[in-house]
Amino acid sequence: MLDWAPVLIGLLLFILLSPGLLFQIPGTGRVVEFGGFKTNGKAVLVHTLIFFALFTILILAVGIRIYAG
Repeated sequence: MLDWAPVLIGLLLFILLSPGLLFQIPGTGRVVEFGGFKTNGKAVLVHTLIFFALFTILILAVGIRIYAG
């Protein structure tokens, strides 16, 4: 059986943590901006670190598994 958890959680986090889509840390004019659809290099780096931390916690520490078939 294949474990689909890394694929689905990675896809969900990628969509939710895309800089500028829902929120952006750090923002262009403020610390946090919501729905600005603009990004910068610092925001990409911060969102990459948040993605890696959440993905690692959910997959390794919590041990979420999704089996299909």
